[in-house]
Amino acid sequence: MILENNVFSDLPLLLAVPRAAQLLGISRAAAYRLVASGELPVRRLGGRIYVVTDGLRDLVAS
Repeated sequence: MILENNVFSDLPLLLAVPRAAQLLGISRAAAYRLVASGELPVRRLGGRIYVVTDGLRDLVAS
């Protein structure tokens, strides 16, 4: 689950949950559990859920 900072610099501001799960090396279901628990900050746009990349970076750093 270790990501380098340069990986984050190439990412868009928002990521689809499956893409965030892939980057974290976890299942899609586990990523949605993190979203539901509030551990992974998200924005909802047009009925879709997007992970805030800065929040993903903070989660990895902790």
